[in-house]
Amino acid sequence: MRLRRTLTAMAAVALLATSGTAAYAASKGPGDNAGGIRSVTPITTVYTYGQKVSAVAVEYPQTVNPRELDNSTFSVSDTVYNFRFNQMDDLPKLADRKVTHTYTNNAPTTRADRRSVDGRYVIVELDPAENLGWTVIVSKCPTFLCSVKVNTELPTRVTQRKDVHAQPGKGKGKGPVQAKAAPKTPRGVTEKPVNLLVDDFQYGSYLSSGMVLPYHYHLPKNYQPGKKYPLMVVLPGHGMGWDGDNLGVQIAADIPATAWLQSSWTGSREDVIVLAPQNQRVGLPAEGDLLIRLVDQFVKDHAVDTDRVYATTVSYGSRLLWEAFAKRPDLFAGGLVTGGFQVGADQAKAIAAGEVPLWITHGVNDHLLNISLARNSHAALRAAYEAQGKTPAQIAELLHYTEYGNEAFSLPDYHAAYGPTYEDRSILQWLLAQRKG
Repeated sequence: MRLRRTLTAMAAVALLATSGTAAYAASKGPGDNAGGIRSVTPITTVYTYGQKVSAVAVEYPQTVNPRELDNSTFSVSDTVYNFRFNQMDDLPKLADRKVTHTYTNNAPTTRADRRSVDGRYVIVELDPAENLGWTVIVSKCPTFLCSVKVNTELPTRVTQRKDVHAQPGKGKGKGPVQAKAAPKTPRGVTEKPVNLLVDDFQYGSYLSSGMVLPYHYHLPKNYQPGKKYPLMVVLPGHGMGWDGDNLGVQIAADIPATAWLQSSWTGSREDVIVLAPQNQRVGLPAEGDLLIRLVDQFVKDHAVDTDRVYATTVSYGSRLLWEAFAKRPDLFAGGLVTGGFQVGADQAKAIAAGEVPLWITHGVNDHLLNISLARNSHAALRAAYEAQGKTPAQIAELLHYTEYGNEAFSLPDYHAAYGPTYEDRSILQWLLAQRKG
């Protein structure tokens, strides 16, 4: 069965895009363009624990004079809501953000060098360490477990506190005022967000036996069909499964999808293809079979090094990894399980028989999945290798295990073991170093 875009899925994407556009258009009040401001665009980045507003781009009619800007020219306020800790009632509650850089650009996006270039946009960058401005919110709670989605109506507010000038005609002086200071007039966003890296993923869907599996994937910038690339299959947590209203959240909810695209995370400049399926939570056997068929077909359709197909998980995603690795150990070169479920006894035997290298990590005080699940998985896999006659040194090559205390987490969600795991570059490098055969 070929990978293809189904009409239903395409309609879902179109609906999502349309609703997002309508939401921002609706938030554009009658005064939003007053005083010279043309538009306000939020810019987002995925950090360890998910996507947040990392900057805003304020557009003016003419090229802005950057010499009259500083970090006090604008203030930004954003939501205190974090779906891991807060109730939805907290979403409209705002707090002030710390502005870290202010410069001009010719497009509504950030610059790595943070140097001003001639342009109509003022880029206001924000402190990434703040627990503010998160974009992922609760989507649906069909059971006691909820799913999440990316908010299409971001509550971010920008206030211009000083006059903003155009470039002077002869390069001297302040230049004419484009917009006077309006310290009592916060402005909402007017444009759809620019989602750094997330927007670079492509959408696809896999149809088999009447079931549709949405997924997103990322090919290297200079992708060459004649070359072979490692493939990282990212299996998200339960709440990031497809619920009919949360397409693409598995890319934004946490770092595992985008980390593999950044040398700052992997420590390597090697290009990696990332495949992030979004299984509907309909039952493990059906999900596992569909996942395997998707990966098989994706490998056929793209320039994948079949000796370097990996999987990495968050929470529920471990169940899919155990299932897929046990059924098709020949397909995978290695796996990374963070904050996961316990492997089954038969699954452990099959994985050990296939000698698939694994690294298991877990938070000691995980409040959702007790640390005993990881310890039992480690013990079951170790016992399976011992039953095959593997020596302790051989087992140590195939099976790695790490527990994290509370101090290892930069946010106090001790279930999110992917946090300290992905912040340890050596673990990501270990996974990419695994090869079959």
